[in-house]
Amino acid sequence: MVVGEFSLEADLLVIGGGPGGYHAAFRAAENGIKTALVEMMPSLGGICLHHGCIPSKTYLSMVETIHTAELSKAMGIEFGKPKLNVDAIRGWKDEVIRKLAGGLDTMVKKHKIERLFGRVKFEDAKHVTIEDSDVARIKFRRAIIATGSRPIELRGIQIESPRVLNSRTALQVEDIPKTLLVIGGGYIGLELGQVYAGFGSQVTVVEMTSCLLPGADSDLVRPLKKRLDTQFAQICLNTKVVGMKEVKGGIVVAFEGKNPPKSKKFDKVLVAVGRFPNSGELALEKAGIESDEKGFIKVDDRFKTTSARIYAIGDVIGNPMLAHKAAHEGMVVADNLADKDERFEPRSIPAVVFTDPEIAWAGYTEAEAKAEKLDIIVKKMPWSASGRAVALGRTDGVTKLIFEKPSQRLIGVGLTGLHVGEMIAEGVHAMEMGAVAYDLQKTIHPHPTLSETIGEVATFAAV
Repeated sequence: MVVGEFSLEADLLVIGGGPGGYHAAFRAAENGIKTALVEMMPSLGGICLHHGCIPSKTYLSMVETIHTAELSKAMGIEFGKPKLNVDAIRGWKDEVIRKLAGGLDTMVKKHKIERLFGRVKFEDAKHVTIEDSDVARIKFRRAIIATGSRPIELRGIQIESPRVLNSRTALQVEDIPKTLLVIGGGYIGLELGQVYAGFGSQVTVVEMTSCLLPGADSDLVRPLKKRLDTQFAQICLNTKVVGMKEVKGGIVVAFEGKNPPKSKKFDKVLVAVGRFPNSGELALEKAGIESDEKGFIKVDDRFKTTSARIYAIGDVIGNPMLAHKAAHEGMVVADNLADKDERFEPRSIPAVVFTDPEIAWAGYTEAEAKAEKLDIIVKKMPWSASGRAVALGRTDGVTKLIFEKPSQRLIGVGLTGLHVGEMIAEGVHAMEMGAVAYDLQKTIHPHPTLSETIGEVATFAAV
């Protein structure tokens, strides 16, 4: 490859093949824009498909099956003790990924997108070089950066060892450790903690703040915390890790805080303390692109960077780091590049924690509304009053709606319970439509379902 000769020209260059990148590329191609897509992984889908959302939910569905079998004993149906075949478990996960990645490859061909493999670096605001690619350089008219994020490491504390995992390596499930320390009580730590606990590990969680899932309302977290207390060996709040050392047969960990774990040695340690943007290796400065002190690329309300021809979307521009947010951002940018007047103006972006029970929320949390001194009505219903939840033996849930008092407009929804990730969309849709309590009350929900709790809670608030 000879650097200095243009190997390819594109009207639009999309850098990154995750949910934001491929949605942007597909929409741009549908709009008649000649598009090239560069991704460093062999297949499209990004971290979400290959090392994040999809594999973790695949494992969580397996664990749910185990838990359902345990619950069935109380219903008069008893199964034998589950036997785990780790290779087969991992194989099922790999097949799920292969099928979905294959579907994306089909879409690339359908839309006649130029698909390239390699690592991108900017030369200036019109050109990039591609390492490890058959195409040395690309000249582009416009570009979208959708390079995502990767796990944060504990600097000065985390050590290099196959026994120390991050959210990516933990999903390989090479084996089932007898003891596992999870550092971080956010959604990644709790989801993966439940996976390994369901597979048989004794899981200890350490969280430096005073609560699990900081950012979620405490009443939504409470049913999950109660369940985790029975599944995990220990949950240690107000505690942090200050050191690690590898010894024969495990990792010895040093702690500080109010509630350190009883054990200091673990077979494996999972570090799940957040993610940071993949922006540092792009040579952004050569294209005139600015980022903040944390590495997030600065954009305006149309996702345009400080370089007029280049846009950025998804995790690389900041929170919330959610695949569905990135996908919508990508489609908005692609439509605007086709001279359509589109804006990214959601009233709410749903968040789902795929633990068991799940937690989902959208719009204002109760804590946020009170912090802003909003005049609100908060109504909720425990699932012990839901016929469907009682029949399922899963009353560990709650439905909460938050209304603006003067207008009765719905401004927040919070749910905890079985599969509430499938229910939250009703609340999101209602907020986008500007629904009031009466609208939800008069919407006929099927009976008996978990979703009818939304209509019932709205009845409490409607006047």
